[in-house]
Amino acid sequence: MKLSKFWGRIVMAVTLLVIAATLVNMGLQYRSLQAFTRQAFAVAETYSVRIVRDEFGVPQIYGVTDPDTAFGLGYAQAEDDWATLQTTLVAARGRLARYAGQDAAPTDYIVQLLRIRELVEARYESDLSPATRALVEAYADGLNLYAAENPRHTWSAELPVRGQDIVAGFVLRTPFMYGLDGDLAELFEDARQRTVSMGSSETAFQLIEAERLPFGSNAFAIAPSRSADGATRLLINSHQPFEGPVAWYEARLHSEAGWDMAGATFPGAPLILHGFSPDLGWAHTVNKPDLSDIYVLETEGDRYRLDGEWLDLEHGTARLTIGIFGPISWTVTRDMWWSRHGPVVRTDHGDYAIRYSGMDQVGQVEQWYAMNRATDFDSWMTAMEINAISSLNAVYADRAGHIAYVYNARMPVREAGYDWLQYLPGDRSELIWDEYLPLTAMPIYTDPDSGWLLSANQTPFDASEQADNIDAVGYSPTFGIQPRYSNRAWRGLDLLRAEGAISRERLLEIKFDKVYAPQSPVARLVDELLAADFSADQDLARAQGMLARWDLSTDTANREAALGVLVAVRCIGNLHTDDPWLMDPAEALREAAADLMAHHGRLDPEWGEVNRLVRGELNIPIGGGPDALRAIYAGSHDLDANGQLTAAAGDTSIMLVEWLADGSLDASAIIQYGAATLNESSPHYADQAPLFAAEQWRTLDLSIREGGYRPGAPD
Repeated sequence: MKLSKFWGRIVMAVTLLVIAATLVNMGLQYRSLQAFTRQAFAVAETYSVRIVRDEFGVPQIYGVTDPDTAFGLGYAQAEDDWATLQTTLVAARGRLARYAGQDAAPTDYIVQLLRIRELVEARYESDLSPATRALVEAYADGLNLYAAENPRHTWSAELPVRGQDIVAGFVLRTPFMYGLDGDLAELFEDARQRTVSMGSSETAFQLIEAERLPFGSNAFAIAPSRSADGATRLLINSHQPFEGPVAWYEARLHSEAGWDMAGATFPGAPLILHGFSPDLGWAHTVNKPDLSDIYVLETEGDRYRLDGEWLDLEHGTARLTIGIFGPISWTVTRDMWWSRHGPVVRTDHGDYAIRYSGMDQVGQVEQWYAMNRATDFDSWMTAMEINAISSLNAVYADRAGHIAYVYNARMPVREAGYDWLQYLPGDRSELIWDEYLPLTAMPIYTDPDSGWLLSANQTPFDASEQADNIDAVGYSPTFGIQPRYSNRAWRGLDLLRAEGAISRERLLEIKFDKVYAPQSPVARLVDELLAADFSADQDLARAQGMLARWDLSTDTANREAALGVLVAVRCIGNLHTDDPWLMDPAEALREAAADLMAHHGRLDPEWGEVNRLVRGELNIPIGGGPDALRAIYAGSHDLDANGQLTAAAGDTSIMLVEWLADGSLDASAIIQYGAATLNESSPHYADQAPLFAAEQWRTLDLSIREGGYRPGAPD
């Protein structure tokens, strides 16, 4: 027999074995899926809930109990965004590469290295109340019902969804909100990225650097004492990606047990993350205190030195299942290590341990549930003091006229004398912190005399009138509280301080402001370019003349904004810093001018011709820009083939909540696309986009609606 025929038969035999094993596995999965489907429908019968879609398709969910309502939310969200939901759930299991391919394998490795599943399994029963467990399990049951009804669109090997999966999503997502992903990423660079802090005698504290955050948020609270009509107003304006696992989804939740919230949530969350009830509301904005630490280990083989002793690194194996084709996958293994500090990353330039706030915490969803159920400021603050949510500012307002701003952080108690913004020596046990400060140790504003508060990702020590601002002196450098400002903060603070009584109309004008402040990096960049001598370069001189006419506005009719913004995003990224410029300003000006000439034949197309909101067949102009109060971020810094920038992040779900002087409640909302997140055939796929671009609102009807449908019931 020829050798080639022999090997050909071997390959054929192996292929047949793989196919046979796959068919057997598919048969087993089919029988398992049948059992799952029967169970999902049976469990659905135990819930009593109605889903009523309003004229924009936004779900109004009415349950008898809170778990009934959470079940309905799970089902409604799955109807609108099932692909994102199951991706989010599988990612928290560390199994995303099975469906997304090898590019997702690093994510799966990190999930396993951080021991997300082990933490949740160990603490689910002990750390979460029965009420919270009932809530997350009901939400999971809603997802399971949808999966049972739609098996062709479901990764059946991942069923059933359990309450633990929902909690794991919170545990995984929370530390990335304050930047743990950045710390992990820098450890995989080719060289060490920071110095090692050896103590106060060897290095001094340094100010935390201003981060280049891709997105931010705005939150305004106006007390009756400052509003023109005696109303209390809360403006909720988080900036998120337009699509994906952290894109907002709007809903109204109501149970006969007293849960009554409207607002926005993420895929995989069984409640409102920020929004309002008849009594109160809050808005989250991103903050980035120093909540994670990296230790440089002294190692010898698989041992590390701590307090003069050599200890064994704990070893584990990550199993990474990578999808190849259809049901066929391949599993590879990778080593994992842990020290007493936490997870360990081993690289050519050193071995590093990571310790981060929340690594021992599964109670994030419990805190948000308590916030959802709060009825006044005291009960809401009691919920905040659970301190399970590691970061995120919260700006608050209520029916009684109270306003507040909480710089929320689950802050470690750290040894003084070290620069915790640098790497730490890994051989000293006193640097392995185990305790956290109470929330009351963080900056908190309550009912300032000014009658207003603004959070726009700036330092918490400048959030109101100067006389009401909290003094930074009383807060330890070990907190790493950022001193940074955004353009949105500079502009918002300037505009609010210039006002007397603030009307509803003026508040909205400020929110939708499209101008860069004189203090902003954009203004400084333009000043630098205008001061340059381009007399020897005709093209640059012409572009410079165009910039000289720019009033730093990004309204749709502005003819200088396109050039200005295209230069700015090249030099400043998403416009949060100017030190150093990311690109030589003159070269950025040359590139931006060439881009505009190539696509528009002129340097000064109207900004609305360039800046576009695109959804399906809809393609319309939109005002605003990166880090403007009307925040619109494009997915690219270069014009596309049509000479356009497509909005991809920034303003998304916006809500205005008003407790009027007569005791009534008015609420308005808008979102960038529509309620049908992924269903292109739905009338609600893009029905809010024209209103969103025009800065108009939906009025929210908070009455109890009749009709609707019951999940799992026959049509």
